[in-house]
Amino acid sequence: MDILILAILMGLYYWFARLRLGYTFSSMLLQPVVIGVFVGIISGNMILSMQIGAGLQLVYLGVTSTPGGNVPSDPALAGCIAIPLGVLANMSPEVAIALAIPFGVLGVFVDQLRRTLNAIFVHMADRYAEKADTGGIMRAAFVYPAILGFIIRFPVVFAINYLGESVVQQLLATLPQWLLHSFELMGGILPALGFAITIKVIGKNSLMPFFIMGYFAVVYLKFDVMAAAIFGTCIALLLKLIMFGKEATSNAK
Repeated sequence: MDILILAILMGLYYWFARLRLGYTFSSMLLQPVVIGVFVGIISGNMILSMQIGAGLQLVYLGVTSTPGGNVPSDPALAGCIAIPLGVLANMSPEVAIALAIPFGVLGVFVDQLRRTLNAIFVHMADRYAEKADTGGIMRAAFVYPAILGFIIRFPVVFAINYLGESVVQQLLATLPQWLLHSFELMGGILPALGFAITIKVIGKNSLMPFFIMGYFAVVYLKFDVMAAAIFGTCIALLLKLIMFGKEATSNAK
């Protein structure tokens, strides 16, 4: 696929997904696994795109909220850059995931810039409110921030995707094998870290043994992801059955 078209589409995707047109729909579009589907469709390489997107989704699994308005990382920007670059450069999923993390941090600064400049429209809406101009309030609340969001967000994704593919190819060609292997190791650890963060966010430290058990089942028993998911679901249902059985017995007494 033409790199120019892909870069334009990824820039538009990131801008549109960040418009927050309905939080459920928008939150879905911002997920790396959904971005992976979009990149797979437009690039024609659905397998590699989904491998990178699914792995990146696990990394950001614990990013469930933005306390105090502070975004800890931007999985959408990481996905809109790392997934297409990984597909174009034919990276291994682990390397693409490791390289995606700095882009997620970059998204924090982009979002803070947007929030700062959007304060202009808040005061503008106040002036429209004094005049009872509902149309002006709507423009200040939706239209102007959307235009500003396009100016801020589209160029970042477009430029990196358009110019970055050749740079990444050259970088991968010049990096020593031991360093690439280090990236692969880091990229393999990061999804596990995402699970661990999720457990901490839930606040259930008692679930940590299940996380460790699943990790060793995959690493040492060589379970694939689907087998691990099936066994995990069965264990969860059995535990639920046992717990509800004890509650039912105690209530009967």
